[in-house]
Amino acid sequence: MSLLALLLAAQAVLRADSMPPYVSFPEAGLDEPAAYEGYQTRLYRDARGNAIQIYLDRTSGRVVHLWADALDESLGFTARDSAGRPAAVAWAGVEATTRVANGRRSLAYRLTAPGPLSFGLFVLGSMRVERDFQYAGRQHDSLGAAFIVPEFATLVDEIAGLPGPERRRALTLLGARDLAALRARLLPRVTLVRSPGRWSIRVAQPSLDGKNHLSLTLSGDARRASARLEGRVVTIRRGAAGPLEITVQVETDGRALTPLTREQIFNDQFRRFYAGVQADTAHPLRLRRLEREVRGFELLSSREKLMAGLPNYATYFGRDMLMTALLMEPVWSDTMVEHVIAAALAKLAPAGEVSHEEALGGQAIRENAAEYHRRHDPSLLGQLQTVRENYFMVDDDFQLPVVAARYAANAAIPDERKRRFLQAHLQELVRNLAFVARQAAPYAREPVATNLVSFRRDDDGWWHPGSWRDSRVGYAGGRFAFDVNVVWVPAALRAVITIDSTLRALGLAGVPEARGLEAAAQTWRGVERHFAVALAPAEVEARVRARLEALPAAERAHWDQVLNRDGMPAGTLRFPALALDSAGRPIPVMSTDPAAWLLLEDLGAEREAELLRPFLLPYPVGLLIDGVGPVAANDVYATPAVWEMFERDLYHSPRVVWGREVNVL
Repeated sequence: MSLLALLLAAQAVLRADSMPPYVSFPEAGLDEPAAYEGYQTRLYRDARGNAIQIYLDRTSGRVVHLWADALDESLGFTARDSAGRPAAVAWAGVEATTRVANGRRSLAYRLTAPGPLSFGLFVLGSMRVERDFQYAGRQHDSLGAAFIVPEFATLVDEIAGLPGPERRRALTLLGARDLAALRARLLPRVTLVRSPGRWSIRVAQPSLDGKNHLSLTLSGDARRASARLEGRVVTIRRGAAGPLEITVQVETDGRALTPLTREQIFNDQFRRFYAGVQADTAHPLRLRRLEREVRGFELLSSREKLMAGLPNYATYFGRDMLMTALLMEPVWSDTMVEHVIAAALAKLAPAGEVSHEEALGGQAIRENAAEYHRRHDPSLLGQLQTVRENYFMVDDDFQLPVVAARYAANAAIPDERKRRFLQAHLQELVRNLAFVARQAAPYAREPVATNLVSFRRDDDGWWHPGSWRDSRVGYAGGRFAFDVNVVWVPAALRAVITIDSTLRALGLAGVPEARGLEAAAQTWRGVERHFAVALAPAEVEARVRARLEALPAAERAHWDQVLNRDGMPAGTLRFPALALDSAGRPIPVMSTDPAAWLLLEDLGAEREAELLRPFLLPYPVGLLIDGVGPVAANDVYATPAVWEMFERDLYHSPRVVWGREVNVL
């Protein structure tokens, strides 16, 4: 064998490791199993250190593999028993084997089940497709049902309808030899292969543009079980006593992210804290819980981005990343802040807006296919995987300067390193700061409520909720949000001034828009007056009673008991409105949003006590539900129209406690 052949053989398999899960839920001693309702999940790290989450949902029989890599990939199927019920599949052993071979990463593990099984509803592609598949309840379809991404089907049909020369050009751009080859990419190909002593079911699907490939293989011992493929349904039957055991392997040629280690993520102070917990042998449960938290954070952290969460949000979210930077500041290394700022700046819009969310891989293809349907621009076909950024949100535009200013003002970072980093990203940073200054200018010139930073309007006239309460009714139909205008815009203006000062002190060009910004920042400091709600005791009681009267009898009886126990508050009840309507009038919904204000700014003991009071008052008067926590909003003091909004959409309603807000508080 030649030297070149030896080198190629050595490169073909870079690593094949057997390893236990990096994180798993539920875990004995840490979690309450009953709370998971048949849901079990394990997270492994592949040979490149990227997270692979596997979850078994025994309520639906769905088995999903999320590959939290540069394409946010997913491979899922549904398993049912001989009676057509969700199959009781379970892990067979702990270990999984990871491998890199010929540019493909793979992971293999084993599942077991008590009896005959059928598999179907194979969905390979973007995790966003799997998420929408389940949101639509399609995991309960017949196993042989075909699931095709609608945007993909529309694109293929449109290409089929093109005149001959245009169709051939489109197929060339998509790397397909003919229309049949392109149409074959719409569904995974399922094949059965038998070899001596073993059978394998291979499910494979390329991306619509043919540039990436995913595969899932189910295999087993032919002496212990037989396999049959009918259409798109696989049936496995026992050939010997005992439970079925199936090996599952997933494989991708998608690009990996560059993971960050705990040594890169956490600062010396946190590592000393961890060492102290580790040394405390009298409390092993505390160490187990802390270690799982650290591992979970590692799985979400890469040089390219921080992911918002697994499995449904394994991608970049600007707001989540920037909020994480603020909340993790006491325990993070300063290099992590550099990663966050650089990631956000790399995705800025030309005007300076921060990207809220990226669509990449299969989701980018999906959105670009829809764009082709609207524009019929052939050039889109050659770049279907171009990442698409969502700039519709408002709050993240003002959060980036706050994070950047904290980095700039950090005296612990050597000036030379700070200078290099800021100089490398100066053009993009100044673009965002200029956008902030422009957005704040109308109110600075004329401080009336209708000059505040507004949400954008949807085609149906609804004000799109462009901040963290991004459900349809999250801001009760409001146009001007408290959190955007009272918390983030003033903080961003102060941040621009801080960054400008630091840049000039480091010998770099400053921010042109910073000149005269002190006056604008001072004007914005008084903005909370537009949101002030003050209710006398009699008005509080009247509105609370009216809201309870509108509840079902059982709920009304419960809250009546709470009121009888705790009574009504003494004195005037003051709180900031969640938002202002189109005319600049307060919508009197109490919320947890003042917590973010307290996170960023020292408002003095008296003002802080006033803002915190609603957090401590029991619902339905305030936000606190005993044994649960502070609900995201309290609509008691608003109109019946607002009550109805929140009844239709509970996502940020008085029935929900958000972990985000608890953490901020």
